[in-house]
Amino acid sequence: MKIYTKTGDKGTTSLIYGQRVAKNDLRVEAYGTCDETNSMIGLAMSYLQGELLQKKESIDNMYHKIQTNLFHVGAELATPKGKEVKWSLKNSDIEEMEKHIDELNEHLPELTNFILPGGHAAGAAFHVARTIARRAERCAVTLGDDVNPLVLAYLNRLSDLLFVTARYVNHELGYPEQNLHQ
Repeated sequence: MKIYTKTGDKGTTSLIYGQRVAKNDLRVEAYGTCDETNSMIGLAMSYLQGELLQKKESIDNMYHKIQTNLFHVGAELATPKGKEVKWSLKNSDIEEMEKHIDELNEHLPELTNFILPGGHAAGAAFHVARTIARRAERCAVTLGDDVNPLVLAYLNRLSDLLFVTARYVNHELGYPEQNLHQ
């Protein structure tokens, strides 16, 4: 099977169910931004290979599931209004992220200031993933009422989880947080 189809050579792409839209269509921007988030999570996780973290296995498992769910989010965003979505998020997916946020946050000092993104390469990459997830959320919000509310909640909670993961990784690997100077 060839990887190229040449069907997008004129600046269009297909949504699920075959509807053709411009590659700069907001729906394409939204699911493309989820793909960027997913790729940055993969990069962040690659920086953790060989690192010793107290909750490494839990983080690995959690982000494997999140990366899979981001494909489901992308599928929802790539499904035209009024068409059946083949893969759906569940409230339990969001609740599971909240549980992970709480578990990681238990190991962190209280946040009293804004902090600057950075630290260990993995921590910095999780911060970048967070900002990309926020952009995906903004794109999804702009699409309006035809977006599953669980998609919006999922992207919102994901950015929270990415922030806490960045803090956790930096804390565990001995990279102190840099406070914003005011």
